[in-house]
Amino acid sequence: MLTRQQRDELARRLRRAERDRAPIPPLVAEHPQLTADDAYEIQLANIGRRLAATAVAGHKVGLSSEVMQRMMGVDEPDYGHLLADMRWHEGEPVDVDRYCAPRIEVEVGFVLGSDLPGGDCTEQDVLERTEALVPALELIDSRIADWRISLPDTIADNASSAGFLLGEARIPPAEVDPRKIDVVLRRNGEPIAEGRSDAVLGNPVTAVAWLARKVAGFGVRLRAGNVVLPGSCTRAVDVGAGQEFTAEFRTGERPLGAVRASFASFPERSGR
Repeated sequence: MLTRQQRDELARRLRRAERDRAPIPPLVAEHPQLTADDAYEIQLANIGRRLAATAVAGHKVGLSSEVMQRMMGVDEPDYGHLLADMRWHEGEPVDVDRYCAPRIEVEVGFVLGSDLPGGDCTEQDVLERTEALVPALELIDSRIADWRISLPDTIADNASSAGFLLGEARIPPAEVDPRKIDVVLRRNGEPIAEGRSDAVLGNPVTAVAWLARKVAGFGVRLRAGNVVLPGSCTRAVDVGAGQEFTAEFRTGERPLGAVRASFASFPERSGR
């Protein structure tokens, strides 16, 4: 475990790295004793500072699929916050100059209709209290240089969260099997990745229940109106200016909607 002073210093480094778009070395390189609990306290400190100017829009589970764990070299999920000022909208180009090394992920989002229980949350609780499933894209970014992250690094870095977009479709969870949603990700019209929702811990509902239990020990609850992103159905894909991505969702022959994101560079905004 780290001291409060050490955690505060690491939180400051991550804030500066995000502000300046200047990634820093892995936190565990200097502090190999950094634990996941330390890391979440660092995350909460930085989230708390941001809440003066924004609000919590939801939460996320990351690295919840085998393909993403292999890609990032970890063996369990991470978890973080989604803030209102992290939301992008379809038709609004995402400014890549705001980020260090952005990537995109395809997710089946959950819109909560009522609060989830904390430490005893079950999958049935999640199904009963989810208002709708929604096509989603998550933008991830790492303030740790070259994505050389351990689990504590990414948890401290708000689970590498950077932004998210939601499609228009809203699917009542009782109408589909959340484990059997197929997704295709296209870049500039060409398919580049495919997956299915059961890549996320076998069932994305499992990931949401796990998250509710995990964060309850830190006094965090998943509330009505929150968006919860349970993890990516596909590998993460690097993004760059001039690219447009579309993620299409379906179960069997039934389309479940899509979500689109375009990326552009606005150097005049960033001073580059």
